[in-house]
Amino acid sequence: QVQLVESGGGLVQAGGSLRLSCAASGSTFGINGMGWYCQAPGKERELVATISSGGSTNYADSVKGRFTISRDNAKKTVYLQMNSLKPEDTAVFYCNARRRAWGKDYEYWGEGALVTVSS
Repeated sequence: QVQLVESGGGLVQAGGSLRLSCAASGSTFGINGMGWYCQAPGKERELVATISSGGSTNYADSVKGRFTISRDNAKKTVYLQMNSLKPEDTAVFYCNARRRAWGKDYEYWGEGALVTVSS
């Protein structure tokens, strides 16, 4: 089992920045892709950004040029640097990890970090 713990959420004014962190613990061997998803009130959870174990990244169009995902494999931590935040970025941000072990695929979620952007 893998535990994911997010930190760094909070309240920020439009145009400001926040950095989210997600630390993985437990049976972390075999973790490959990690990422961030967000869920705004009344909406479904959607992709924000992902990063492979090799460092390849993928971003939602809405955050390209503003958000940067990175990871520290030694610390088993993934980060999301969010700049130029907009009120429409307000959401709960969830950390995600995918793991392959013993020929099976597993997916894990953190409990979420609330990001509120005021206008």
